Amino acid sequence: MQGSAEDFNKFFSDKVAQIRADLDSDWEAVSTENDSVEVTGSRLCPVIWEEFELVMPDEVDKAMGAVSSATCLLDPCPSWLVSTSREVTRGWVQAIVNASLREGSFPAPYKEAIVRPLLKKPSLDPTVLNNYRPVSNLPFIGKVVEKVVAFQLQRSLDEADYLGPWQSGFRPGYSTETALVALIDDLWRARDRGYSSILVLLDLSAAFDTIDHGILLRRLEGLGVGATVLRWFSSYLSGRLQSVLVGRQRSTPRPLICGVPQGSVLSPLLFNIYMKPLGEIIRSYGVSYHQYADDTQLYISTPHQFSEAVDVMCRCLEAVRVWMGVNRLRLNPDKTEWLWVLPPKDSAICPSITLGGELLTSSEKVCNLGVLLDPQLTLEHHLSAVARGAFAQVRLVHQLRPYLDRESLLTVAHALITSRIDYCNALYMGLPLKSVRRLQVVQNAAARAISGLPRYASVSPTLRELHWLPVSLRTQFKVLVVTYKALHGLGPGYLRDRLLPHVSQRPVRSHRVGLLQVPSANQCRLAGPRGRAFSVAAPTLWNQLPLEIRTAPTLLAFRKILKTHLCRQAWGHGT
Repeated sequence: MQGSAEDFNKFFSDKVAQIRADLDSDWEAVSTENDSVEVTGSRLCPVIWEEFELVMPDEVDKAMGAVSSATCLLDPCPSWLVSTSREVTRGWVQAIVNASLREGSFPAPYKEAIVRPLLKKPSLDPTVLNNYRPVSNLPFIGKVVEKVVAFQLQRSLDEADYLGPWQSGFRPGYSTETALVALIDDLWRARDRGYSSILVLLDLSAAFDTIDHGILLRRLEGLGVGATVLRWFSSYLSGRLQSVLVGRQRSTPRPLICGVPQGSVLSPLLFNIYMKPLGEIIRSYGVSYHQYADDTQLYISTPHQFSEAVDVMCRCLEAVRVWMGVNRLRLNPDKTEWLWVLPPKDSAICPSITLGGELLTSSEKVCNLGVLLDPQLTLEHHLSAVARGAFAQVRLVHQLRPYLDRESLLTVAHALITSRIDYCNALYMGLPLKSVRRLQVVQNAAARAISGLPRYASVSPTLRELHWLPVSLRTQFKVLVVTYKALHGLGPGYLRDRLLPHVSQRPVRSHRVGLLQVPSANQCRLAGPRGRAFSVAAPTLWNQLPLEIRTAPTLLAFRKILKTHLCRQAWGHGT
């Protein structure tokens, strides 16, 4: 690593300062002319949250157990020691937390972050500072205070139903996978109707780092936050510092005048609040969207008047660009991508979409929340990339086998291989066997590497011994778990709304309890959407389950019974 700690700290600070200065220069006139743009869509309501609830010892235990125990250089003692010695430490930690909540002030010693530069990719030049990203670590007790506030803030957001239903970032039960499942379901159902769709993926620069504190506090006021609570958030955001650690060299601290603290517990929630009005602006144009933190995707489907849909999308994008600028967020037209999803056997001329006067180029593949999408939604590019990356890790497992016991080797294999195969694998439902085969070959190779089997030896007994479901059944398992969570209020409403209970005109027999409606052939005509669209494939799979699985009382019980059911399906009743 080249560059001193001072060089890195100056580079990271100046980069954000320059982005912020450019935004201030470009958008100050707009802000002055129309100050209401800053809070467009924010719900203005009376002050309903003025004081924090002071915490009891069990709540302190819960908060300490919920935050990372990674020790910060600024911690007076190892954080794992504080966390594991709660019987001794919880009393004084509770006193610190309650003093902060009571006084409406975040303790100054916990406002400094220690930043370590991390090379973005191993292949990048380590002498170029721009090839590094800052990774922050904050004092442990400060994170505990934040977690307590986060619990109360999340409860307030839930009670007020404040966050938009299509914001999936950092929310319990929501994930990149649920957002993508909903998106792909919409696109497949549109293709089935013969519609074309435009999908635009927005790109932001340092979104968390340029947030304006004044605007964020006004957002909180719009939520009904006031008095001590609002004063606490103002204290939390102000007086922030960061210093960079390179080896044993630590830079002098530099002030942070904007942004939410990187690596903090509260930052994701505050960012979601900050971005809330954007969704309302997008919906006002009749455009659908999904958000995951700073990743925003817009899409619109149309049967015939494609030029009209393009015009609507362009006007929506311009409104988004203006909102971003006024709210001190930088939107990058040159890195914003869009995908044109056509119905089968359609070959229309590609339209032109502009953003801020710049022409956006249609892509043959786009990376959306870690998944490569193509115009036909085949996922071929994605499956190839997953198989290629996972195979490289299989070789590593082979090399580690002489040095690790079996349990440790399984842990490595899960972290490096099966986790890749399983990432967003609910999207693999209905894929052709030849496509899934690539991932099955990877899983087979991983099982052989763990067990030391020859390359061409039968792997089925090993898969059974490891309790590794074949890739196709892993996909079914994931889809059914997502379905169970959606039906029981453990997942997003936007998935639950796609699952309708079966309604029978005759008395329902016990074995038909809990069935779901499967869209008819008139509602979903083509074979592709019937196999790939969640709103069709999930009810079909769900209805095939035995009654005892569908009516499992808890998610844990459901997963356990379902895994046994699928193992028997794969390996026979002796499993």
